[in-house]
Amino acid sequence: MTTTAAAAPAEPRRVQRLLRLQALQIVLILLVIVAIFGTLAPVSFLSGFNIRSIVINTSILAVLGVGMTFVIITGGIDLSVGSVLVFSGVVASKVMVAAGGEGWGVALLGAVVACLSGLMWGLVNGVLIAKAKVPPLIVTLGSFGAALGFAQIITGGIDLRAAPEVLVDTVGFGNVVGQVPTLSVIAGLVVVLGMVLLHRTRFGLHTYAIGSNIEAGRRTGIKVDLQTIKVYAFAGLLAGFAGILNLAFFQSTTIGGQSNTNLNVIAGVVIGGTSLFGGLGTIFGTVIGLFIPTTLQSGFVIIGVQPFWQQVVVGVVLVAAVWLDQKRRTNAQSGRPRQSVLARLGRGSSKGN
Repeated sequence: MTTTAAAAPAEPRRVQRLLRLQALQIVLILLVIVAIFGTLAPVSFLSGFNIRSIVINTSILAVLGVGMTFVIITGGIDLSVGSVLVFSGVVASKVMVAAGGEGWGVALLGAVVACLSGLMWGLVNGVLIAKAKVPPLIVTLGSFGAALGFAQIITGGIDLRAAPEVLVDTVGFGNVVGQVPTLSVIAGLVVVLGMVLLHRTRFGLHTYAIGSNIEAGRRTGIKVDLQTIKVYAFAGLLAGFAGILNLAFFQSTTIGGQSNTNLNVIAGVVIGGTSLFGGLGTIFGTVIGLFIPTTLQSGFVIIGVQPFWQQVVVGVVLVAAVWLDQKRRTNAQSGRPRQSVLARLGRGSSKGN
């Protein structure tokens, strides 16, 4: 009995060490990229202005990445976040124009409308996946086209540029302390919220469980369909919130500027150690992973390489990350981490009883 009791907590510690090792590897990769571009263009790339730009450009992706991490941990995928971002920004802009005024009341109304718009698309995705049993790839691919199509119908394909000055000046271009962008602080708060939700709540535990073994999770009492709907709704909500942040920063709905958003977010999440096979992932890894495509884009522009190469490199790194994840799972016999998640659920149920 003593041996069994001692072995039980040892297994989660081994999983934690593995995740920390992955995070360390991702940080090292990012540092290598920074070192290469810093050597090739030390003055331009390592300037305060460029570093600030990288942080800001990563901020909106980080908000999307938090929701995408939850989705991919369940073993799903969401290809619609870029289009939902655009749609939410369009609807928010229209509502704010109709409301009139430049104050915080109108800006908050726009933020609420953007979040509700994203939440609606997330609920649609979740219900179709959980209840209609349509594969996530197909559902979110359909949402990707539908959300973008509705945005173009509403605007006639022309970007809207109406946003209250207080939203643009305070959120889009404002600073909190010194040169710390308000936009990045807001994104940081979303990231912290995501970390707490994923690693410290029953919602996060259930997310890991259904990604590890959906049938075993169902047998432990998890309402799998409801949990799936909640996860996609959460991702949609954050995509809507990213829409209002995008509008505040670019002062435009950027209808034609989000074509690579889905790839960059998914790549960042997977590069950050979240497994496309489900059951493993961290928000910290996602944030570091998202800095990689943004840093590559900035570096390529500065040294004069066509930014299109960024997508080539990100695509290659994404495939390599999935291959390494599959190889790591095979070598490490990933059934043990999955069992530890379900064991935690079992202990929680026992305490509840």
